[in-house]
Amino acid sequence: MNRIKEVLEAKGIKQTWLAEKLGKSYNMVNGYVQNRQQPRLEILFQIAKILEIEVKDIIKENK
Repeated sequence: MNRIKEVLEAKGIKQTWLAEKLGKSYNMVNGYVQNRQQPRLEILFQIAKILEIEVKDIIKENK
């Protein structure tokens, strides 16, 4: 599970902007944001860098 949606909302960033920065389709990023699919580890690091946060801040434990 990830917190990408929460971080985007807190920073006022649109999914389309993140998709453009990642070089991914909107549908792919939307899948990440809605937790329908999980990004690979290297993509998580890219997302964290783009959002200027630590990777640990976008991962939440799946209980």
